[in-house]
Amino acid sequence: MDTEVARTFLTILETGSFKVAADRLNVTQSTVSARIKQLEDTLGRPVFNRSKAGVQATQAGMQFQRNAEVILRAWEQARHEVALPQGLRGLIRIGGQFTLWEHFILKLLPYLRKAVPDAAVRAEVGMPERLSQRLQEGMIDMAVMYAPQNRQRMVVETLLTERLIYVSTDAAAKPGQDPAYVLVDWGADFLVDHSAAYPGMDAPLVTVNHGPLAIRYILENGGSGYFPLRMVRTHLKRGKLVRIKAPEFTRPIHLAYMSTSVQTPGFETAIAGMRDIANKLGR
Repeated sequence: MDTEVARTFLTILETGSFKVAADRLNVTQSTVSARIKQLEDTLGRPVFNRSKAGVQATQAGMQFQRNAEVILRAWEQARHEVALPQGLRGLIRIGGQFTLWEHFILKLLPYLRKAVPDAAVRAEVGMPERLSQRLQEGMIDMAVMYAPQNRQRMVVETLLTERLIYVSTDAAAKPGQDPAYVLVDWGADFLVDHSAAYPGMDAPLVTVNHGPLAIRYILENGGSGYFPLRMVRTHLKRGKLVRIKAPEFTRPIHLAYMSTSVQTPGFETAIAGMRDIANKLGR
């Protein structure tokens, strides 16, 4: 079975559309159709019902789903384990959202090298949708992120609920009236809460969807914004930023993994390490 056929099948199943699947896979729609035809010819029965309402899996398609996931997971595991040096018993694959890289994944890597010296470690960063997809496909074993996209057999636990506080380079800054305010997009839930807290606020002149970029911009050019306490604690101690009295927001950080990942060598150790890092950050 061609792994790209299995990947295409799962992407259509997730998106409910041949066209959206083609866009996500960066191929033409005709290529997607050809792959599904190849799959259906191989299985001898249709895997999708197509209608104006969208695409739905047939009974055969639903039965094939787990097989497709196993195919991708086995191929990815084999591809990396074959390349491992002799003496290593496995590979731990971890993922993290960009904004969480420094405080979670960067700390987890040296922890794993000491705790599981006979396992290799591979780390990658991405956005929640991509990381969730990689988990489902068996490409990574676990991921830390703000908003996992729930998938079948995905386990999600809250590692830490962090506080977003208002900070500024100007001690006289007035929340809701600061022309140098930078709106940091911390996700849909944050934006809803932010709008409720500042109903009459003018649209900010600068909006950034990446926390580290926003904090660097503010430090170099002046301004204010909402950031996790963990991210600005050092700048507050050094006097580069001041904390402004304003409404606070909370945002949970989640650890996600597939129930099938527990068989990975070193997996439980990695999970324990992630929880320990979260506990220390929450103090």
